Amino acid sequence: MHHPSLSSPLRRTALLCTLAALAAAPAWAQQDAYPSKPITIVVGYPPGGSTDLTARTVATELGNKLGVPVVIENIGGAGGAIGAQKVASAAPDGYTLLVGASNEIAINKLVTKKVKYDVKDFTAIGLIASQPLVLVASAGSGVKNVAEFTQKVSKNPGKFSYGSSGVGTSLHLAGEMVKEQGKLFMTHIPYRGVAPLTNDLLGNNLEFGVFVLSSGLPHIKSGKVIALGTTEAKRSPTTPDIPALAESPQFKNVDIGVWFALLAPANLPKPVFDKVKKALNDSLQSPDFRKKMEATGSTVAATNVNIDQYLAAEVAKYKKIVEFAKIEE
Repeated sequence: MHHPSLSSPLRRTALLCTLAALAAAPAWAQQDAYPSKPITIVVGYPPGGSTDLTARTVATELGNKLGVPVVIENIGGAGGAIGAQKVASAAPDGYTLLVGASNEIAINKLVTKKVKYDVKDFTAIGLIASQPLVLVASAGSGVKNVAEFTQKVSKNPGKFSYGSSGVGTSLHLAGEMVKEQGKLFMTHIPYRGVAPLTNDLLGNNLEFGVFVLSSGLPHIKSGKVIALGTTEAKRSPTTPDIPALAESPQFKNVDIGVWFALLAPANLPKPVFDKVKKALNDSLQSPDFRKKMEATGSTVAATNVNIDQYLAAEVAKYKKIVEFAKIEE
């Protein structure tokens, strides 16, 4: 039976538009409904470290702001790279995020061919916080400040060593930056983590070392090691009595720390990105969040940091140090 109403071009167009709208609806509905289930934040290290503590503090805030549970999944190994790779390979739906540090996001790729992901494999949502490193001297070294350190090492090229928590870590790169700018010749001793590095410094088996400020602070306060200077351009607000190395003319360009950022897989839909970004920015401005982060030695990031430009500048900085020191794993 002929139906003139259905054969009319106007009706056909209306029907096609309705079908197209129905087909598109689920995708938009999903993004509008985000988040509708728990979010997982991956941390590339075991529980208890600075990245893990940062992630747990962020997770609490994001959960409150987004209205769903935010759970932490610790995937240790390969200097954070295994966890970062999992997020780079995950679906870009906003339910798998990474709280990553400078090492696994920006440095690992420069020092080892084993790392297959790159910065471009993530959607960078925002910078969370940063923390300086600190150059220290053992009590037995007889060195009390940065001027004495420079003088002693300059007069005895190759005689002294400094330790870090491993090849290609932020601590290693900071030590090499100090060597390059001060034109110093020291041997780098990579330890398998912070604990053995600490033991050798406290036992006076090593003259100098580099710590993340929060892990070095208890030993500095007890007088077991001497803080020579922090490694960011300005003094840390948490330790205003420790000078920045950059205050000394020969180290005026020393500016390196550990930072933490929130990332998602590449191609995160903009509506999802906007919701997570807003929740992060609101978290950064929360007095409770700031208090908790500052208690760990971190300085909370400003909400107006352009994260893509920041990451590009950091990668360029690390690349220069890696090439100067010929760091390879």
